[in-house]
Amino acid sequence: MIVKPQLAKLGLFDAKVPRYTSYPTAPHFSNDVGSSLYSDWISGLKPGSSVSLYIHVPFCRRLCWFCACRTQGTQTDNPVIAYVDVLKAELDLLAERLPEGITLSRLHWGGGTPTLLNPDLMRDLAARILDVVPLGPNAEFSVEIDPNEIDEGRLDALAEAGMNRASIGVQDFDDEIQKTIGRIQSYDTTREAVDMIRARGINSLNADILYGLPHQTKTRMTESVQKLLSLSPDRVALYGYAHVPWMAKRQQLIPSDALPTPEERLDLFDTARRLFMWDNYAEIGIDHFATQDDGLTHALNAGRLKRNFQGYTDDQAEVLIGVGASSISRFPQGYAQNAPATSAHTKAIREGRFSTSRGHLFKGQDILRSRLIEALMCDFQIDSAEILRDHDITADELQRMYHDANSAFDGLLRINEDGLFIPPEARPLTRMIARSFDAYDLSKAGHSSAI
Repeated sequence: MIVKPQLAKLGLFDAKVPRYTSYPTAPHFSNDVGSSLYSDWISGLKPGSSVSLYIHVPFCRRLCWFCACRTQGTQTDNPVIAYVDVLKAELDLLAERLPEGITLSRLHWGGGTPTLLNPDLMRDLAARILDVVPLGPNAEFSVEIDPNEIDEGRLDALAEAGMNRASIGVQDFDDEIQKTIGRIQSYDTTREAVDMIRARGINSLNADILYGLPHQTKTRMTESVQKLLSLSPDRVALYGYAHVPWMAKRQQLIPSDALPTPEERLDLFDTARRLFMWDNYAEIGIDHFATQDDGLTHALNAGRLKRNFQGYTDDQAEVLIGVGASSISRFPQGYAQNAPATSAHTKAIREGRFSTSRGHLFKGQDILRSRLIEALMCDFQIDSAEILRDHDITADELQRMYHDANSAFDGLLRINEDGLFIPPEARPLTRMIARSFDAYDLSKAGHSSAI
């Protein structure tokens, strides 16, 4: 069994590596992709095909100090109302270009805090979305719900619109930790939100919890996880807190000397992981857990698990369209990102054009390496037969890639004619192993801790 000294020798506790929710990662996007090309990609979709749609709402009533997302605070509804008008105008631009018969496999509202929309705004936005792209068979409509920013009326509006999966952020239930990260959210408030969600027949529940927060200990981690388990979520994302105060200025309010060491972060993760496993959750990739009858578990068992900007998914759609400021879309041809600033995004949409400001055109071995990395992140293995069938690479070239990666990890990986495998004891190194298949210069951007 691999132990901490060996992990330390391999650099786990010092490494900064991407989370690989895309390949190449967003820091490598350029201005090669603009609104005209993005428009062409939309028009070129296959009629009658299925796509995913992400709606970004970059507003919060309060800005949590731990959060590194691009958001802005507002105490009034005025900027939110204006922004929803922009979203509807952007959807109109989509409608003008989408081929006939496009339907949604997934619809997700994220942020920010999408539940700060009042019920009328929610109904208005949902109606416009579904007018442009209706939900397909077995479609999933999920919304990120802030338990501090939800009530009966807003949940009624979301349920009437077709929401069938809810996602709640927990982070940690400990009072001291909540005060330190600027996110006060009691267990009772969270429980009440969950009860209201389920009372409307929405039985699919996701939850996020963080490890690596200031003042976290194994005892506190255990208490928070046990409280979360009492809510019986169907899926849990166990994310490592990324302390990047040079990127997210609000994180400067968090005392760095209260943060756990990398070695302690590994212990915190393992503490939570064991609790989920003991409660019969399936381990999904590097940081998710799901009940045995959840779609993620079925996708994992069937070899259909995918990874995108929202984490792990069972969505099989090839196209993800992002709507709203800073949203990222993925097409078979590449990535396209909207202008990050709300003002720049709004200006473009009001001028009758998409705000696409940067992106990436797939070239060279991008698609091959993307699949290799996704396979490692999802399945902890690469199936050589699949790669050789779907990509332009010889068996000898693929084996060389395997052995080059393995040489950086003291031969810990298993390689045979079937493929490359990460043994369970080496899985803490997965993101670092994935980096071995990344052809881009990782020095261009700061990334989060490998653990």
